[in-house]
Amino acid sequence: MTAAGARPARAPAMARLAVRPPDDGGGRTAAWWPWSIVAVAVGWNLTNLRALMLGVAYLNDSSLHEQMVRFATVQLRAGHLPLSSWFPFLGEGSPQFLHYQSLPAILTGALGLLIGPDVAFRWTLYLLLSLWPISVYLSARAFGAGRPAAAASAAMAPFLVSATGVGYEQHAYVWTGFGVWTQLWASWTLPLAWGWSWRAIRDGRGYLGAVLLTALTVALHFETGYLALSVLLVWPLVAGRPLVARLRRAAVLLGGSLLAAAWVIVPLVEQRRWAAINEPLQGSGLVNGYGARLVLDWLVSGQLLDHGRLPVVTVFAALGFALAWLAWSSDADARALLAALAVCVLFAFGRTTFGSLVDVIPGGADLFFRRFMMGVQLAALLLAGRGAAWLAAGCVRLLEARVSRWPPGLSPAAVLVAAVAVLAPAWLQLGAYDRHDGAAIAAQRRADDTEGADVDRLIAVIERGGGGRTYAGMPSNWGQDFTVGAVPVFKYLASRDVDEVGYTLRTASLMTDPEYFFDDRDPSDYRLFGIRYLILPARDQPPVRARLAMRSGPYRLWTIDGAGYVQAGQIIGEISANRTNVGARSSPVLGSGLAADGAYLSVRYGSDLGGDGRLPTVRSQSSAGAVSAERADLDDGEAAATVRMRRPGAAVLSASYDPGWTATVNGRQRPTLMVAPALVAVDVPAGTDHVVFRFHGYGDYPELLALSGLTLAMVAAAPVCLRRARRRRDATEAPRAAEGRRDHQTDRD
Repeated sequence: MTAAGARPARAPAMARLAVRPPDDGGGRTAAWWPWSIVAVAVGWNLTNLRALMLGVAYLNDSSLHEQMVRFATVQLRAGHLPLSSWFPFLGEGSPQFLHYQSLPAILTGALGLLIGPDVAFRWTLYLLLSLWPISVYLSARAFGAGRPAAAASAAMAPFLVSATGVGYEQHAYVWTGFGVWTQLWASWTLPLAWGWSWRAIRDGRGYLGAVLLTALTVALHFETGYLALSVLLVWPLVAGRPLVARLRRAAVLLGGSLLAAAWVIVPLVEQRRWAAINEPLQGSGLVNGYGARLVLDWLVSGQLLDHGRLPVVTVFAALGFALAWLAWSSDADARALLAALAVCVLFAFGRTTFGSLVDVIPGGADLFFRRFMMGVQLAALLLAGRGAAWLAAGCVRLLEARVSRWPPGLSPAAVLVAAVAVLAPAWLQLGAYDRHDGAAIAAQRRADDTEGADVDRLIAVIERGGGGRTYAGMPSNWGQDFTVGAVPVFKYLASRDVDEVGYTLRTASLMTDPEYFFDDRDPSDYRLFGIRYLILPARDQPPVRARLAMRSGPYRLWTIDGAGYVQAGQIIGEISANRTNVGARSSPVLGSGLAADGAYLSVRYGSDLGGDGRLPTVRSQSSAGAVSAERADLDDGEAAATVRMRRPGAAVLSASYDPGWTATVNGRQRPTLMVAPALVAVDVPAGTDHVVFRFHGYGDYPELLALSGLTLAMVAAAPVCLRRARRRRDATEAPRAAEGRRDHQTDRD
């Protein structure tokens, strides 16, 4: 208490960022009206984004994500773990659920067991995007913001728009946008992981929630996981004294989160050498980031938060930044937000600014640094809420001072009206965009019912013929303009789970980069990629010898006789390659014509030796053998063939190489080998041989999941054990202390 007549201490700047301080009670009004603002933001999303619930073929990466959900549902229904299954549809197959952030697909696939995978996908897209302001509100409260400041952040959450379009904004997720659905899942957990982790470091409580949310963020989306973990390294330094205690708390969170996410991290690291780098994008801003100059220019000019409109959110964020900076010495919560903003900005600079220094980041070669601008947006959004609330509080105080008989109950209503007016540019811009997106979805649904039905008839013929790999163009050629409505046919095939060549660079398979160099005019490339069917425009003739199988509307189905997943041949030489250059090193093989003669090159994988680029030649001669029968069920990771070999050679499976592939020849286990570009092969002797290829996925998931569960149990039990130990210690020390006091009194007597 202050002495009578003493001057009251001046409140810190950040303590005045709310219309009413968060701990002053404020009555029922203070509790409900901020939540009403959150409800308005959520309701606006639910209304404007309702077209996302409609079933439609996707124009963007959602086509891949929905396909993964369907695959997960099928695997779970069959009692298989998707994490260890072979995903056969894109990139000549891969253990996609291991190399990619697949937890969203697994969770949604489990929901798909009840309501259907496609419906589950659409509902998760719609609800996660619509309800995101709730996560922002809870995060802001965890950072010590008052209810009004937290509500202001939530109110602005739906209206972020950036120059890149892949941050926490609608364009990143909706039908006419990018469809980065897995990032959407992590957009929910990252704000909460930040908030709960900061509270644990600041107050020493809530460890289990912080560890669980951080580990979930890592599993849901890898780049977002870096943002969840990296702040744990800097927050102890800004949390205040005692520093040792803060560091210890952060170490518990970091170690616990890594162990809880070990079921994702360990397989990813162990199998990293079999996951290809996206070669065509190397050196671009998409991978390396846009650099300090451009990122800072976007941030300051409003292009990171308010692209294409008045910089409403940017102004509030700048105000919040200034207030936090002024309160640096007195407000730990403000320091935490500024530190998070700084970490995310540095990440967003990327390799463009820091060059090879980013190699110190574990897994840095696999990161798309431009994606880290989502963290900049989140930190700026949390600061913007504080700035807006501070400004609103000042305006209310001014009204109450200047306007006689101002009813205090009108203050929230006045703030709400002002918020609607200030956010009008954002409401109008996003409302128009959502109407455009809804109209595009409606148009595509009509195309799916007409043109899509024509393609579906061709797909039915493929399925009746036992299936087979299909080609319908690529993004880099005529395939981009060969469409069902607005959706290229090669993306439409993904919506129908057709094994295809052409939808390139969507997985981390070792064949994804060689596929980028596929030449549809070269017959030998069709043999390498195991293509049996072509879907072409009605006006076009096939670029290679093929037989017309069916006409359906403006589409034609062609069959390549004798093509299949397994080929017989011989290995005549060797190339070297690794995961960073397998596409470039094998591109001379494509178009060489070697495969047409049944000649293959083995791959000395992991080597950096480039050679002179010259390929061996093969004398004109009959092939070493031929496939007389084939049975392929790559959905279950299995293919079998009977080959008749005139001389010893190799049976080649047109599937991306992975060490999980095994092979038996005439019932005996034989080692597999990689042949160019990056296919699976096994040596076979002369004569008639029965060859079976089987994929066995990563096998340590049960132990790693048990480790994660044990870690969470230990984190949950640790506070209870510590409290019990403290009580036992106090109970033991209390009699000793009392005895000591009695002895001291006796000595005095």
